[in-house]
Amino acid sequence: MGRLAPRFARVEPRRRARAFLLGLLAGLPRTNCWTIAEHAGDASPDGMQHLLAGAVWDAEAVREDLRGYVVEHLGDPEAVLVADETGDVKKDAATVGVQRHYTGTAGRVENAQVAVYLAYASRAGYAFIDRALYLPGSWIGDPARCAAAGVPDDVAFATKPAQARQMLVRALDAGTPARWVAGDEVYGADPGLRTELVRRRVGYVLAVAKDHPISTGIGTRRAEELARRLPNRAWQQLSAGQGAKGERFYDWALVDTVDAAADADHRLPLAAAAPQPAHRRAGVLPRLLPNPGSAGRAGPHRRQPLADRRVIPIQQGTHRPRPAPGPPMGALAPLDDPGDARSRVPLSDDRHPAPTRPRQQTDPLDPQRNPPATDRSGDTRPERPARPPMVELASTTPSPLPSQSLPPPTTATA
Repeated sequence: MGRLAPRFARVEPRRRARAFLLGLLAGLPRTNCWTIAEHAGDASPDGMQHLLAGAVWDAEAVREDLRGYVVEHLGDPEAVLVADETGDVKKDAATVGVQRHYTGTAGRVENAQVAVYLAYASRAGYAFIDRALYLPGSWIGDPARCAAAGVPDDVAFATKPAQARQMLVRALDAGTPARWVAGDEVYGADPGLRTELVRRRVGYVLAVAKDHPISTGIGTRRAEELARRLPNRAWQQLSAGQGAKGERFYDWALVDTVDAAADADHRLPLAAAAPQPAHRRAGVLPRLLPNPGSAGRAGPHRRQPLADRRVIPIQQGTHRPRPAPGPPMGALAPLDDPGDARSRVPLSDDRHPAPTRPRQQTDPLDPQRNPPATDRSGDTRPERPARPPMVELASTTPSPLPSQSLPPPTTATA
């Protein structure tokens, strides 16, 4: 608190701010003015609510002090600035900025208050360094509602990407060491954000929607089309770190792009006098659609894809199979293999006719019971005894039975 003490003109709000911060760090099940006041030993939340709504202190200067504290302990030239929004579900309609939004907190559209945050992440740790409350157009268009909630008159409407851009500019202008900026497709769809990062020569990894247009040497293509065009060997599986269910693996590929947001210097070839940042030479695209044969793609604890090992055909274009290089599959068995080494499926190529078996001449009278003898020269296996016939046949023709006369019929007498 020694760093923040000059931002408070009176000792009472300074002490209240210290108790408020301790409550935020206490790991309470729920964090609001009621729970924090109970943790501080207050009888009511009035003091905490007055600190946030009525006390006089410089919130912007406190933000600058917070960023300086984070950089002092976590600063790294390879750090990443992460922009993202989150929503707090609300039951009322009077809380400033409340409107029905989709919020990841609830996983659905809810009555919520949404804010955009900027976080600083490095090898030493991560922390929030800036924030901006998102005010929907319905609020900005209702001055009476804004005045009742305490919104200043000079606040104008700003999209979430615009708010993220303002926070990034503020952090970079203050000398915050960072090499990369990351964000989801809400921020990747904003060309103004990319233009600002390119101008500052800061790398970025921003997600885009599958129908996002990307300018390349072959023209403007949708992101999903570029993903389909890439061969299997262009993809590389990398881990995005540990998640709740283990390591989070993603497939990545590099695509040469011509981004309209970049200036001429960023489109120079590598051999030019002005060096070109690697992140502008090739846009980084996450894999959007599964590639054919992706079940065997290379990665940690996984074998190299069969297509890359020249064993099975790979695909060219959309549906154009290519024959695998090397000998035909029927010739892969060794010649001295005692087993059956012939192809399972007859080959249609005349250069490799399928082996045929000589036909046997059978007895036309009864080919099933009296098969012809086969040549078994050189076979050392013992002769198998012949099976007995199913019905014994008579050796000679039996003689006819002697004829016998029947007795005369008898008549009944009265």
